[in-house]
Amino acid sequence: MSSGSSRPIKPGDVVTGSGGKTIEIINTDAEGRLILSDGITYAVNEGATHIVDIATLTGSIMRTLGPLAIGAFGNDQGLMDLVRRAADLAGERIWELPTWADYDGLIESEIADIKNSTVPWAGATTAALFLREFVDGRPWVHLDIAGSAWQDASELKTVPKGPTGSGVRVMAHLAQLLAGH
Repeated sequence: MSSGSSRPIKPGDVVTGSGGKTIEIINTDAEGRLILSDGITYAVNEGATHIVDIATLTGSIMRTLGPLAIGAFGNDQGLMDLVRRAADLAGERIWELPTWADYDGLIESEIADIKNSTVPWAGATTAALFLREFVDGRPWVHLDIAGSAWQDASELKTVPKGPTGSGVRVMAHLAQLLAGH
């Protein structure tokens, strides 16, 4: 990600991602998706046939699913089914959320190829839609672990307080499943 200068980035700026896509900065706190988009671009450039990214990306997913489930978004049902199977093998909960085309306009920009953030609702979905713009048509799943990566609620008896390792076992099982195909 390069802003073209060493000055701080502020709302209204346009930056260029490593793949050449221009991004209008709406929210400087939505920087994680910028970095992740460069990682996805790198995977595409290296010839990845499938892309699964995992990140503590949005507070929105925390408010949607709480601390017990991983939010999943994707563009390929076959890959999503493999991720769901990996989660079952790992004993972790994954909940697939929509990337409806109706929301595509929320990340459109008048001054760049795409916006990094948008309206105050559907935040996890619009973050996933942003990432989808960089997968270049490859089968892709995004796992948002912002809610499940850390457990604070002492009222929940099934998950101890502290870091959970959410998603690690899912990714290990997914690698095994993909290797078997």
